Amino acid sequence: MKKLTYKKAGVNIDEGERLVSLIKPSVRSTYRKEVMGDIGGFGALFSGRFSGMKDPVLVSSTDGVGTKLMVAFAADRHDTIGIDLVAMSVNDILVSGAEPLFFLDYFATGRLDAKRGAEVVKGIAKGCTLAGCALIGGETAEMPGLYKPGEYDLAGFAVGVVERKKMVDGSRIRPGDRIIGLASSGLHSNGYSLARKIVFESLGLRMSDRPKGLKTGVGAALLAPTRIYVKPVLRLMKNCQVLGMAHITGGGFIENIPRVLPKGTVAIIEKGSWPVPPIFRLIKDGGPVDEAEMFRTFNNGIGLVMVVRARDEARALEHLAALGEKAFAIGEIARGKGAPRVEFTGKAGMV
Repeated sequence: MKKLTYKKAGVNIDEGERLVSLIKPSVRSTYRKEVMGDIGGFGALFSGRFSGMKDPVLVSSTDGVGTKLMVAFAADRHDTIGIDLVAMSVNDILVSGAEPLFFLDYFATGRLDAKRGAEVVKGIAKGCTLAGCALIGGETAEMPGLYKPGEYDLAGFAVGVVERKKMVDGSRIRPGDRIIGLASSGLHSNGYSLARKIVFESLGLRMSDRPKGLKTGVGAALLAPTRIYVKPVLRLMKNCQVLGMAHITGGGFIENIPRVLPKGTVAIIEKGSWPVPPIFRLIKDGGPVDEAEMFRTFNNGIGLVMVVRARDEARALEHLAALGEKAFAIGEIARGKGAPRVEFTGKAGMV
């Protein structure tokens, strides 16, 4: 009688060990001086001594990349999806004014392919480098029968720190303040269930097709990695007071901006004050999708919104431009009644 093994049941421990050996250089390249220990421990260690801080506050976030994974599977491209994973959490941490410290990932699949897994983790390491945080731990789970062949799922967990008196919470925002938008690279990691339905079902496009207006194939446009705003924004905050920030993710402008506004204020957004990437026009016209639904689902070219005093607007835009960011004056804060909300003005259309 043949004896069963874990490998015959679908879990290849040797392939898992091969993955670890492939990712070690990438992971170690992200380490900060606070990292203690190395890959392979039961728990990751990170020093809690925060230089120069009297009252440090830890800020944490967790997220995934949604059905953008389905585009990566279809394109068989796995080197950038890890950047998206990091971006979704570190940008959320950033809106509190916090510096991301470390990141942990969860990679789950039905049958582990060490080479593909290494591509994903190398992307995660690149995202951590862009954010200045350390990739100090993770979990690789091989679960036969739970995922379709070639598919996997991702989750990420980030922790950052900010001095309590320097926290950015929107409480000091008042009418007359100005709204600055930082350009996105495309859809980032939100709205892909709708985008995929329109692009691949309604329009019948293939990954390599390049509709009018796009500079790349539609697959490449959809896989453009989420921008990580951490380093330029933290540098800006040393020279300019930032009163509030919103990461434009699921819920778009309409759901995310009010989350950082005080009661009795309205964010007036001027349509046409920034260039909208052509991928959004393709989706809007291909649906068709109402403009209100576009602003509730997608970032439409603005990945991060910040509020500054009117006197600081020009200086903030200059600093951001010098740091390589495409930033635009997109609106202002007005007086309102009741719960905070977003209103739109300006040109009739998005573009």
